[in-house]
Amino acid sequence: MLGCHLGRNFQVTVAGGSYQDGLNVIVQGHAPGMKITEQEIYGDLLLRKPGADELSSPRKEPDLPVIYTGTNAADTVEGARNMGMTNGTPLSVLIPNLDRHFIHIKQYQDTNRTPRPGHASYASFAKYGYCDDAIGAGLFSGRYSSTIVAGGYIAKRVLQKCGIDVFSYIKEAAGVSCGDIDSATALQYTDRYKQMRCDYDPFYQEIYVKGRITPEMRFLEKMAVFAEIEKQIDEIRGKAPEVNGQKIMDKYNVHHIINCPDVKAAEEMLDACNKITATGDSSGGIVQVVVTGAPVGLGEPVFNKLDAELGKMLGIGAVKGVEVGAGFAVKDMTGSQSNDQMKAVDDKVVFDTNNAGGITGGLATGQDIIVKLAIKPTPTIDKPQHTIDKYTLENTALAAITRRDPTIVGRIWPVAENYTAMVILDNLIAHYGYQTIKEKFSK
Repeated sequence: MLGCHLGRNFQVTVAGGSYQDGLNVIVQGHAPGMKITEQEIYGDLLLRKPGADELSSPRKEPDLPVIYTGTNAADTVEGARNMGMTNGTPLSVLIPNLDRHFIHIKQYQDTNRTPRPGHASYASFAKYGYCDDAIGAGLFSGRYSSTIVAGGYIAKRVLQKCGIDVFSYIKEAAGVSCGDIDSATALQYTDRYKQMRCDYDPFYQEIYVKGRITPEMRFLEKMAVFAEIEKQIDEIRGKAPEVNGQKIMDKYNVHHIINCPDVKAAEEMLDACNKITATGDSSGGIVQVVVTGAPVGLGEPVFNKLDAELGKMLGIGAVKGVEVGAGFAVKDMTGSQSNDQMKAVDDKVVFDTNNAGGITGGLATGQDIIVKLAIKPTPTIDKPQHTIDKYTLENTALAAITRRDPTIVGRIWPVAENYTAMVILDNLIAHYGYQTIKEKFSK
């Protein structure tokens, strides 16, 4: 299989499947000397994992990561204090599948002859034949996006060290949208939302805060704990604190489910999603990603324009459109309306607007980079649909019986955030190198 690799300078390769033993991501191009822990990677993974709230699939995968390579197993010399730090070699993270039971596999076996409309099951069968990994849709399941979150978290750590923040939130869900929110306010909100999710996640608290898995443990020691966790998933989930929307609002000033900086709009989004879900159907929406602090000139021309690289987020499952800045709305503007006019203020360039989304000519302008993703409704729905038998091509009917997400919007925003971070870091490394060489000739 080709197509599972991203990047030139910061490189990410992913593998695995929804009902294989697990998934893994291999990262290259990050810096040595980074202290990376499984706890902090999981802090991002828990944002997209299933079963976290009423708008996600009831599958109970905890999505616990295991750092397998790329960090020092011990201090390289006595007293060096570099145990657990990245050493410059490829960093690999494993995400075992723990909620994988025959009852769910049997559901797929019983329905895999009849491809789900809107899903990749027919096209992947045509491509790979009868050995196509159709249990849970394999690598075409949204489950693979956990690898993007893990790899992108590493990128975010590097970017933060360089003064660049990448964050994302739900801009629209089930037809309900929020207004424009300034980047500083949105970033502070998403940080509080992430903290709330960590505080309320029972696996974060039971496995990491209480120290059942620590960075000092060897791989096989961690696997022994994972074998215990697999049998205790329901027990651990039962320790989750009761979710009280008002208490969460009072303590964190965030919505208890929807990551939208406009809390009133978030509640309306939740109501709209639930009304559609009650009919057996699903809903879509829009995710917005923001990058602050990107240097002017970041990106490469022609085939590797920064906005073109961000457009690769069409590779995220369920993403059917990517807009940068005003996006498709520019078709209704005049040139004077679309152009982001600029002026100098205190020796800094200031723009009147940001219709370009912080990118012109494929290069960053120094403004916030704004990207919006259109997310389609979950294809697996609880409504009768007509389809075919992929072996006989006979017409038949299909009603969903597998576990599903009422909407995918609430689980895609962390994927989009971390995918964007990978693209930005990949370009930043090239930018730093180019600028360094350029300075050699400007003296």
